[in-house]
Amino acid sequence: MAEFEVRDLETVEDPRAAAALLHPLKARILRLAREPASAAELARRLDLPRQRVHYHARELERAGLLRPAGRRRRRNLVEQRFVASARSYVLSPALLGPLAADWRAVQDASSPEYLLALTEQVRHDVARAASGAEATGRRASTFSLKAQFRFDSEAQRTAFAAALREAVVAAVARHSSPDRIGEGRSSAEAGVDEARTGRGRPYRLVLACYPLAGGAEPRREERS
Repeated sequence: MAEFEVRDLETVEDPRAAAALLHPLKARILRLAREPASAAELARRLDLPRQRVHYHARELERAGLLRPAGRRRRRNLVEQRFVASARSYVLSPALLGPLAADWRAVQDASSPEYLLALTEQVRHDVARAASGAEATGRRASTFSLKAQFRFDSEAQRTAFAAALREAVVAAVARHSSPDRIGEGRSSAEAGVDEARTGRGRPYRLVLACYPLAGGAEPRREERS
């Protein structure tokens, strides 16, 4: 990765870095440091004393969230410039340790709590896969599909769920290797966690459907 390259997204697993992200001023500094800037430049934009901003910038550097981005001479001074490690961040579910959400502990598979816990599992899996692939100089292979639609009735929603389940099970059975040795059942039918290792590289598929609060999703410029 180039010295000054800023990632699109970074998963934070270190508690010190997580605490820094939750600090209001440090978060503002990171947002402004998406392009290389010195502590003096950041202080001017934040309308704060340079010494205060420099202190927090060094704290962010020690946490791995800011990186040195070269030096620049300004009048009789040479300023150290910094750049954020990423444009945005997510906190790893592993930060919560034994308090992390576990979908297996939620009995109602149709509840929002189950979906939230399962989402945390997905985030954990994808972060580990991406980190492992990066360590070998590769890129993790993923696939995602996003759609937005409406249901006129509960009956329509139930029929959609049944049709989708049937289509997914058929697609997995047709286009993947059996996940259990000596059996024809796919992981969609047998359950990935119950299955013994089969041929090929294992993948996990998660499909979710949930109501949007407040209607349509806001545009990107409205969220920023």
